[in-house]
Amino acid sequence: MAPRILFLFSDTGGGHRASANAIIEGLGLEYGETITTAMVDILRDYTPSPLRYSPEIYPPLSRVKGAWKMSFDASNGPRRVRALEQLSSPYLRRYLRRLIAENPADLIVSVHPLASAMMPRALRGNPVPFVTVVTDLVSIHAFWYAPGADAIIVPTDQARNRGVRIGADPARIKVIGQPVSPRFADVTTSKADVRAELGWESDRPVVLLVGGGDGMGPVRRVARAINKAALPVTLVAVCGRNEDLQKDLGELPWQIPHHIYGFTDQMPRFMRAADILLTKAGPGSISEGFISGLPIVMYACLPGQETGNVDYVLDGQAGIWAPHTDLVVDAVRTLATDDVRRAAMAAASARLARPDAARDIGKALAEYVL
Repeated sequence: MAPRILFLFSDTGGGHRASANAIIEGLGLEYGETITTAMVDILRDYTPSPLRYSPEIYPPLSRVKGAWKMSFDASNGPRRVRALEQLSSPYLRRYLRRLIAENPADLIVSVHPLASAMMPRALRGNPVPFVTVVTDLVSIHAFWYAPGADAIIVPTDQARNRGVRIGADPARIKVIGQPVSPRFADVTTSKADVRAELGWESDRPVVLLVGGGDGMGPVRRVARAINKAALPVTLVAVCGRNEDLQKDLGELPWQIPHHIYGFTDQMPRFMRAADILLTKAGPGSISEGFISGLPIVMYACLPGQETGNVDYVLDGQAGIWAPHTDLVVDAVRTLATDDVRRAAMAAASARLARPDAARDIGKALAEYVL
């Protein structure tokens, strides 16, 4: 029987599910059917109230930035993590034991910080190895480094250093990269040909505006500002599952060429066809932009966990921080009209890419089961 790897995620934002799927894609490319996989939303399916409602609570809570930062900071330390874990363990024990019993596996992998903190105690005495794959780039919460994991796979040297500083065993931390679907590296069709296939304009730079799978952030304001400024670009806006946003943008009195999409699985092709990525500072979108060699204009970040991402992009000279719509307009205008600067940022972005990360993480996990 083929060994089985169980991935623990939760839909608190779309990035955790996407990271698990990316690693599963990488495993499939490397090992085919010799390794089987499964995914479980640990918070929704195997925790009691109110934790089980985390996927519903996360979107409105993350929009209240002060409250989000307060909760992030209040729990972000090794002693606080240990205290919370000890307090919650009796409350969670029977749920997590049921998870383990109902989902037999040869390896359990967490791509969610709460799963990384909760599972080691539940697995004590169990021979199944447990690995954490950190899916934040720089500003890493201490939950990710809770003691008990056999290995902690991180995307950057900064993430490794953060773990060492708060007491994680350096020998167990492996720097590999952010798991992004291998499809982003597999698009070899030329930019011009992809644009032609998509029906996008070929006579001006294309700005790809994204707000994640849920269309979060000030996407509406940003799109309206770019349109009002009548910038010399084609704007492609991806609204994710936010149908109201898609409808609103579709009804805007547009002054520039535009294409409005809902949730799509065509992001690798969209990024291949674009010239500028306009996004919140989420680790997944940023890493996809790196692989696609795009200059990145960041219009927002989630305080705490995404703050370091902004500095990471700026330090790498791969993008611009533009937290207000007037700054977004200025940044897009500059990159759209200055071919030299846009090319330099594109090259810097490509240098930060780790296009094989999902496959390499898959290889590291396979060592536990093959």
